[in-house]
Amino acid sequence: MTTVRVPAGWPATEEAALAVQDELRGRVVLGEPGPPPGTGHVTGVDVAYDDGRDLVAAAAVVLDAATLEPVAEATAVGRVSFPYVPGLLAFREIPTVRAALEALPCPPGLVVCDGYGLAHPRRFGLASHLGVLTGLPTVGVAKNPFTFAYDDPGAARGSHAPLLAGSEEVGRALRTRDGVKPVFVSVGHRVSLDNACAHTLALTPRYRLPETTRRADALCRRALRQALG
Repeated sequence: MTTVRVPAGWPATEEAALAVQDELRGRVVLGEPGPPPGTGHVTGVDVAYDDGRDLVAAAAVVLDAATLEPVAEATAVGRVSFPYVPGLLAFREIPTVRAALEALPCPPGLVVCDGYGLAHPRRFGLASHLGVLTGLPTVGVAKNPFTFAYDDPGAARGSHAPLLAGSEEVGRALRTRDGVKPVFVSVGHRVSLDNACAHTLALTPRYRLPETTRRADALCRRALRQALG
């Protein structure tokens, strides 16, 4: 497990964090399709908090994209690096998430975040932020639609509907299990929305949430318990 310090110069105020988002948002790459589903590696990242003790634990779990078998994993624990502000959650998570990714013994391939990319009030959620900083292809797969509107997709697995900010499609509501509530997929960096949805379906052969998210969630919770002793 890697221990993480808050990086020097990390934003400490809402104003500073908004300025960083404005600066980095223009670096998001939207014109690449990303790796084909079922090839190479796919990595899930997630975090767990103990706000009372000011701790955050991050996990990165690498799966073989063809078999969904685990290949590698890494964790990192550090101090919470930013106060809770809706729309700025990436600033609480990225230092430990990056440390977990950097501790992996193999390339992560596509990174799947439990959160948002373009489906964000300023079009720069965790998946986009992490993608720009690392250069990796990233997608966000969230459990809820944030503040965005959508029509309920068809009941069959694979059905989808646009996730809308007014008339702008910022992601998709995607049904990963027949008759089960959809997940909400958005592009992070260097991946198309069609490809992001295809990856999400490939990662959900049995459950609503991607295997990457399920495994990273379990691992970061375990890492936090270990850090707390």
